[in-house]
This record gives sequence, structure tokens and C-alpha cells, in this order.
Amino acid sequence: MTIKHSSDAAVRPAPALALRLRPGMWPGFAVAAWGILFAVPSFVWALGGTFGARSTVAPALMKLAHDRVPWFLAVLWVTGFLKLFGALVGIGLTRRRGKWTGRFMVFCGGGATVLLVWHGCLFVVHGVLVETGARAVAPDLAGLTRWYLYLWGPWFIAGGLAFAAAATRYVRRHDGRRELRHYGAVGALGALLLSLASVVTGVG
Repeated sequence: MTIKHSSDAAVRPAPALALRLRPGMWPGFAVAAWGILFAVPSFVWALGGTFGARSTVAPALMKLAHDRVPWFLAVLWVTGFLKLFGALVGIGLTRRRGKWTGRFMVFCGGGATVLLVWHGCLFVVHGVLVETGARAVAPDLAGLTRWYLYLWGPWFIAGGLAFAAAATRYVRRHDGRRELRHYGAVGALGALLLSLASVVTGVG
């Protein structure tokens, strides 16, 4: 009986340890998974592959990739690494970091939230307008519009919400909540201004 009791006591702390590792970590790991998966197409297309591009990406962009236009290839590489950087931010938000690192992570999280949700909503709204007949597009672009409505739009929004959840959970578990919220708000405001500027100028 003593041996059995000792054995049970030895295995009890394991579930408790597992539970301690879970709270607040899943949003950051969701961001990391999202960023890595999203980076794959950028690198594949930059290397000359066209898998998934012909039916889901605008023909003009597809032509740039097919023609191996240097500046567009550079954009693909840069965006691919930015997505991987986003994955690192997600991992960074899974647990408490140093003062300045934490501020930077929350700043990036706030900015990424607004940028991704903004672009995702634009894709969805445009797709809904086309599907309901409120806005017309060329017949050969109708199928592409559905990809942006049902795939890319929700994908961007999901990524933005994951960043929001990861940054929010990080702030809630940190002592300097008020200060961290300010950094997140600055990142979000900067991203909002950038998004508005892209709409006004037609770039992005």
C-alpha cells in the first residue's frame, strides 16, 4: 500500500504542470502557425513555383511572378520573411519577456491586428458586393473574387484576431498593463493610418 501511494503521488504533479503551461499560450502559438503557413506560398512563388497562385491570386500578380520581375520577387521574399517575423512575435507573446521586448511585441501585435483585419474585411466586403451584384467585375475575375471572399479575407481576419488575442493575453498577465496597452494602441493607430493612406492613394 505504501508503494502504491508513493507511485500515485509521483505522477499527480504532471497534469498540474501541463495545466500551468496552457493558459495564455495558445493564441501566440496560433499566430506562429498562421505566420508559418502564410509564409510558405510567398517563398514558393518567389522560387518560381505557381502552386495555388493561378486560381487564387490576381492575374496581374501572377504574371509578375511568372515573368520573374526582380522587384516583385523581392517583395515576395520580404513579405515571406515578414510573415515569419510575425510567427516569432506570436511565440514571443506566449510568455513574459523583458520590459522593452514585451513593449515591442505588444506594439507589433496591435499593428498586425489592425492591418490584417482591415485587409481581410476589405476582401470580404468587396466579395460580398460582387456576389450580390452591387459591384461588377470582369467575368474572368468572378472566380478569383470568390477566393478572396471565402479564403484570403477570412484568413487575414483570422490572423488579425489571433494577434489580438495573443497581445491581449500577454498584457493581462503582465504587471505594467497600462503602459503595455499604450504601446499596443500606438501600434494599432499607426497601422490604421497606414491602411487609410493605402486606400486614399490606391497603393496596397
